Amino acid sequence: MEHLIGQPAPAAHNSFGGSDAAPIITDGTQASFMHDVMDASREVPVLVDFWAEWCGPCKQLTPILEKVVTAAKGKVRLVKIDIEANRALAGQLAQAGLPLQSIPLVAAFWKGQILDVFQGALPESEVKKFVETLLKASGGGTLPATEQLHEADVAMGTGQPAQAAAMYSAVIGEEPENPKAWAGLIRAMLALDDEEAADAALADVPAKIIDSPDVAGARAALELKKEGRQAAQAMEGIRARLDANPEDYDARCELATALNAAGQREEAAGELLHIIKADREWKDGAARQQLLRFFEAWGNEDPATLLSRRRLSSLLFS
Repeated sequence: MEHLIGQPAPAAHNSFGGSDAAPIITDGTQASFMHDVMDASREVPVLVDFWAEWCGPCKQLTPILEKVVTAAKGKVRLVKIDIEANRALAGQLAQAGLPLQSIPLVAAFWKGQILDVFQGALPESEVKKFVETLLKASGGGTLPATEQLHEADVAMGTGQPAQAAAMYSAVIGEEPENPKAWAGLIRAMLALDDEEAADAALADVPAKIIDSPDVAGARAALELKKEGRQAAQAMEGIRARLDANPEDYDARCELATALNAAGQREEAAGELLHIIKADREWKDGAARQQLLRFFEAWGNEDPATLLSRRRLSSLLFS
């Protein structure tokens, strides 16, 4: 596509990187296209945002693009091109196959070639996925926040909740509406046995993501932690009630909550499955509802969830 633009770029755009470099986000023109897009894409992927002043969806998308590209910290660049102010360029690119009759349109350039495109005002989550795919295809890895989230998850999985909490907080500082980071922070506080801090973190979650699956799961874990602590304090009495009457399902339900708080997930699920097997309609299915709360708090991929879900299905469909 290099034959499209032949004019040299202004001297001010002679490089990327360093104090005299072109910025990560810039406004492109017919004159600068070869330098800012074609040449630059030989070193780093370049997103080109084709927009126009009259285009409402463009005004929704551009700030999202800028936010995601800024968070990428130099792994990808953004060039914004007003197709009305650069009609000749838009015409040449349309002839080369870009569907510029419908904007907003974003084209990803790598090594001087178009690697991928998307049209329409996508939400931030989809723009991130697009950029992640672009980075992987170009060998650039993942977005910094994604890398840090992975490291935080590893820290949680290896018993380092304090380190994980610091990493989750750092991601939140960069991306205040990242549900995985907020959920991770809440769970890290629970692992540190600091319910007050977990409560404070939950209270600070932005309203926009408060009902996301990740945050909902963390909230369920926090609620179960509180309930379990109360049940654990009454454990001796609960077991005495069950010894006196094994069919005391209220006591068995309380025992399940206490066992869950103690980290004995399979045992906790077993108590609820015992109730479901004996009387699945007890209190309008209360045991099953509590078991589903456990699954939400543990996460769909947790071994205890997978095992107990299979056992539940076997009971319900046998």
